[in-house]
Amino acid sequence: MTQIFLVRHVETVWNAESRMQGHLDSPLTHTGIAQAEALAEYFKSQRFAAFYSSDLGRAYETMRHISEKNGLSFSTIACLREKNFGILQGVLKKELPVKFPEIYPHYKANDPNYVIPEGESIKQLSERCIKCLEELAQKHVDERILIVTHHGVLISLFKHTMDIPIEIRPRFNSSNSSINVFSFQDGIWTLERLGDLSHLGMVQKG
Repeated sequence: MTQIFLVRHVETVWNAESRMQGHLDSPLTHTGIAQAEALAEYFKSQRFAAFYSSDLGRAYETMRHISEKNGLSFSTIACLREKNFGILQGVLKKELPVKFPEIYPHYKANDPNYVIPEGESIKQLSERCIKCLEELAQKHVDERILIVTHHGVLISLFKHTMDIPIEIRPRFNSSNSSINVFSFQDGIWTLERLGDLSHLGMVQKG
């Protein structure tokens, strides 16, 4: 059995502004930095076989804090990236209906096969990240690994594990810096922990 700790990256400026990020990036907020330091403190004495991160800056910076405190180096992998939102990237979510009236209904409907111009579909994201995660799980049989990734990747694995159709919107959000634990054995995923924020303690918004 492989045990995988999936951590969503910490808060960024665009998260705080509710702006579409996708494959673009923005700096960590003061809250985000505090979240990264809390994660680093939580994982500093825990033993893992490997650390992996999405190659996007916000995931990289989150993992950098964890890695420096723990002492284990990490590798970046492009297939762990967030969904590519194409021409919607960089736009405030509240402005989407006005700026993209033809695209917004597809985005709002969670159409799994709709490919955002210059981006990708929900189905493409799911297939990409599940394949990536299963390859990592098979590489580390009977080991524990830690991965810093994104909301879309976490939701994709959750739906896959719980056998939820990809077009269904889950009734929860994966919070920035949340810790989620899955196990993989004989081709089967199991959810062990979801959305754990206990490491944050007294971290305040700011």
